[in-house]
Amino acid sequence: MPLSMANPGERNCIKKVGGKEEVRRFLENLGFVVGSDVMVVSKINGDIIVNIKDSRVAISREMANKIVI
Repeated sequence: MPLSMANPGERNCIKKVGGKEEVRRFLENLGFVVGSDVMVVSKINGDIIVNIKDSRVAISREMANKIVI
């Protein structure tokens, strides 16, 4: 299921990062790599705030749809 469908407060493991090469590289630089734990903090106006590797990152719904948990 895509990260955009996760409920706030749930801890999930990243199984796949999709999209074009440049999108995958951008997400990997933010810490979205296969096997990492990610937790949705909140969803605001389509944007999603997540905790990943002890950091909070805001990504768009389109980016979150490319991350499979």
